[in-house]
Amino acid sequence: MNAVRVLVADDQPVIRAGLRALLGAADDMVVVGEASDGAEAVSMARELAPDVVLLDLRMPGVGGIDVTIQLTRATPSARVLVLTNHDSAETVVAAFEAGASGLLLKTSSPREIISSVRSVAAGASVLSYSVMKRLISRPAPRARLPEVAELAAKVASFGTGEVKVLALVGAGMSNKEIAGALHLSLTSVKTYVSRILRRLGLDNRTQAAILAYELGLSVDGSVDGAIGGATDRAVDRGESASSCLPLV
Repeated sequence: MNAVRVLVADDQPVIRAGLRALLGAADDMVVVGEASDGAEAVSMARELAPDVVLLDLRMPGVGGIDVTIQLTRATPSARVLVLTNHDSAETVVAAFEAGASGLLLKTSSPREIISSVRSVAAGASVLSYSVMKRLISRPAPRARLPEVAELAAKVASFGTGEVKVLALVGAGMSNKEIAGALHLSLTSVKTYVSRILRRLGLDNRTQAAILAYELGLSVDGSVDGAIGGATDRAVDRGESASSCLPLV
């Protein structure tokens, strides 16, 4: 298996050095370059063709959101994983709208960073759970998930296999990782995911991930209390039971 090629972009030398050491210790990753500002990140991405660009949003010169847009246009095959101290809902939504494949806080554990780089390289989208909570409680003027209780009722009718797959989508796993975890073929997982989206009336994997988190789905396939749990969490946030979840 080819190593995941990572470009690290951060204006702080100590952060770049730490990330290089962390990623370099993984036997399936290689840091192909370091950039200290946005313009350099775009230039190096064109030259080095990384699989993943680990990008700080706040750097000198070109802003991180604009850099993300430029990276996705200049190197469409490279996946952008944002690593930042800023977890406002506005920042997160702007990053995903610009084309980022994931967002982690700089307080994330080394294990989470490594796992997220692998997931993003494999085609999955990742988002820190603490950030996801902010998105769930954020009113969105555009596309929304249908009512949580209504979706919970649909999930309660799922078979154990579908619930397990949905739970792992919520954990940020790629189809390949889900296949390995559940001992299924990649084709079977893709079929499960497509069927789940169709049955729930969802548009994409990100909506499914947010729903899985909101329902507190268990990887063991348990959905007992999902409707009540979703309603209780909505009440805890000061919302009505019919509140909608925002779409990233």
